[in-house]
Amino acid sequence: MQKPSLPPRTDDLYAKLLDTGPVSGDLLSRLIHEHNDPAPGGRYRHWHKLRHLRPPEGLTHEVWWLAIKLARSTILKPWPLHGTDGTPFYFAMPDVLQEMVHRIDRRASGTIEAAGPWLADPASKQRYLLGALKEEAIHSSQIEGAATTRRVAKRMLNEGHSPTDMSEQMVLNNYRGMTFIAEAAKERELTADLVFELHGILTEGTLDDPSAVGRFRRDDEQIAVINDAGEVLHDPPREAELPGRLEAMCAFANDDGSQPFIHPVVRSVLLHFWLAHDHPFVDGNGRTARALFYWSMARRGYWLIEYTSLSRLLLRARGRYNRAFLYAESDDNDATYFVLHQCRTILQAIDELHEYIGRKMADTRRSRDILIGGGATSAPLNQRQLALLRNALDHPGATYTIRIHKDYHSVSYQTARTDLLQLAEAGLLDRTKVGREFVFIAPADLDGRLGGVGGE
Repeated sequence: MQKPSLPPRTDDLYAKLLDTGPVSGDLLSRLIHEHNDPAPGGRYRHWHKLRHLRPPEGLTHEVWWLAIKLARSTILKPWPLHGTDGTPFYFAMPDVLQEMVHRIDRRASGTIEAAGPWLADPASKQRYLLGALKEEAIHSSQIEGAATTRRVAKRMLNEGHSPTDMSEQMVLNNYRGMTFIAEAAKERELTADLVFELHGILTEGTLDDPSAVGRFRRDDEQIAVINDAGEVLHDPPREAELPGRLEAMCAFANDDGSQPFIHPVVRSVLLHFWLAHDHPFVDGNGRTARALFYWSMARRGYWLIEYTSLSRLLLRARGRYNRAFLYAESDDNDATYFVLHQCRTILQAIDELHEYIGRKMADTRRSRDILIGGGATSAPLNQRQLALLRNALDHPGATYTIRIHKDYHSVSYQTARTDLLQLAEAGLLDRTKVGREFVFIAPADLDGRLGGVGGE
């Protein structure tokens, strides 16, 4: 990752403008009245990008940047995080960001029925939640360097296999951490103990030094972020500062009602940024920061976020994720760059979730139409059986066991056994035995058995 170009200092640009003589007053007035948009064209650009664009007529790149910085100075707000030199961090709420958080409010909170009947069904809701937690666990691990494929990792989680290497252990830890948040941690206020507990879950068995789990890093443990060229991209605070910083972070996360008001989504993103900036642990900081974001959003009622995998999108464009951190630190500690990046990612994840739900509802309708049209069985089929048959139609020869069906749908062993035996008795699955375990196989001619309309 290349270091972004450092922006010109605003004071230097302002002094240079004043040195131009009488014309400076007219130009300054023009900047204030005509070029007073903190995010021209809806883009909150960093100098690293802006310097390559064509400035407005009559302005140089430097004067254009000065105009933007003057506009931003009127809306920037401090928040409790400080850099290692003691300078405060800021964030702004330009129109583009206000519009984003409004859309997130509308689409990620409220009643569960708002997501459509597919998630309103308890079985589908639970099944998708487990799937989403697994997806987030896998991709969050891959961001941190886990060398495993999604297919292998998901099979391990679905079938309950023990991890075979450190990468798989990282995936399993992340899944346990996300489950911990979904089932218990979101009901608790954030404390240093809870952060250490979460870090311990996420890093167990994955650190070179096992004693580093659940404790602050030491100054003799090198954790500065350095790129391939040997440049220091980020040098976190010293060990002595970490306890106080963590306490301040927890107070910020719990939102004691102090002013100025910070939108809950923005507060959640800034919490992510804070832990990643302070890097309080030897390893696992990124995983912990992303998990704390999920904790914060779930605690504030944005339940739909639990069903998304932001890390999958972050992994897809990891450079932008990393650059958002660097932009903030290189431009007067302006965290708005990171907040905007994360809010775009949240909205993209919500959009993809709604598209997925739409496809699953269409698949369910198609499966039901096939079964009704084929008249293959007189017994009504439940959502679990329909989902399995849809998968079987797409994957001839696929095998299913009672244990896997039980774990995937979070039902009892007897319920899973009944589901599969009914399908076998109706001739929709072939049944065999491997050792002492029943194995059910998707027949190659399942569409024919359903009445010849399965392939339409």
